[in-house]
Amino acid sequence: MLPAELTQESFAQYPPLARSLAIENLVLLRQLPTVFAALLLRELSGYDWRFPAERRMLDDQFAYLRGLPTPARDEAMRKFAAVKVSAHMQRMNWVASPQTFLDALTSQLWSTHQIGAFHDAASHYVDAWRKAIPEPPPAIPRFCVVVLDEDLYSEGAALFRRLRPHGVFFPAVNAADSWAAALAFANSRAADHPLEYGHWYIDGGTPDAKADARLKRVSWAELEPVRANVLARIRRVVESGHGGPEEVETLMGETTPKDLGFTAAREDEVLSRFQVSVLTEGSGAQVFSTTFVQWSAREALRRAQPCTLLMRYQPRQRQRPMNELIAGTAEDNAVDPAGSLVDAEMGAYYTWINQQRLTGAEQSAFVAWSEAHNQAVAIGPGMPKSTTSTSAPTMKQLLNYFA
Repeated sequence: MLPAELTQESFAQYPPLARSLAIENLVLLRQLPTVFAALLLRELSGYDWRFPAERRMLDDQFAYLRGLPTPARDEAMRKFAAVKVSAHMQRMNWVASPQTFLDALTSQLWSTHQIGAFHDAASHYVDAWRKAIPEPPPAIPRFCVVVLDEDLYSEGAALFRRLRPHGVFFPAVNAADSWAAALAFANSRAADHPLEYGHWYIDGGTPDAKADARLKRVSWAELEPVRANVLARIRRVVESGHGGPEEVETLMGETTPKDLGFTAAREDEVLSRFQVSVLTEGSGAQVFSTTFVQWSAREALRRAQPCTLLMRYQPRQRQRPMNELIAGTAEDNAVDPAGSLVDAEMGAYYTWINQQRLTGAEQSAFVAWSEAHNQAVAIGPGMPKSTTSTSAPTMKQLLNYFA
């Protein structure tokens, strides 16, 4: 099918909001190159389960494209229209399965040496779109707090070396009620600034019951049965003797919350699908709690763009052969405190990088703290870079500095 042949019936299988938006923009979609139309439909097909920030981005793109005079839109799409696709791909149902089409496209772009031109086209388009409709600033300055649980320990560890150049290092934090202070701080922001999917709490173990209900909560312990179902699906492919990485990837891409045991009463659909994506797309997020926390935070920042993010790393299981990890045959209490500390420290650094990619980064604040070592680093407005403090603030004092 060519874009010019699209009709309202083409979107009959899309969920309600996505179908309505597609029909609203049907005239525009008919005028786009196939490759670019498939890119838009990949995002549009899941519109009903996107976060508000993601919906806004897609709405902005449609508004930008509709607002361009026809000659300007044709010029903006010229490089996408120049991408050559095989006869096989031309016969694919890219409307019903845009992701399958784009997976095949990626392979073909590499094999035909078109990947560079495609990236140039995408970069030029994004720059022009964001220049016309800039990303709005956050409702309140973003704040991320990363807590390394007291069980993450390594003798003589000097932490946060990658983060220290960007803020103030505190080698002797007063640990009194530090976790309680961090949770109370996140609770307070969620209560004072009600924002849909604007405040998150991600835990690598059992979540604290005192977390405010307005914090969107994602935890390793609460998803244990879901993780078991994901690993069972992977294990069936591996044990079949004829499934490889491609088959596993396809299976994971087709997995829905219902497949993994979610019910409508348990979670809202948007959050359920987010958690499914973390467990089916994140490499290692199914077997290591530290990877789960890092990937969840990465995706939350990228997709939901929250104003508050509280993360707690707890010990993960030891690394073992992949077959054992997938099968879950080793003892549950075989944890790795030192290895978990390494993971969590690196995860804190990656989280700061991801926070810096969002709008309002110059006003955002970031605090990472180790319970076991009483070391912390604080980055944000008013915090001098590459500085070590001789004071011993409590966590409450450190957090309230940015309040």
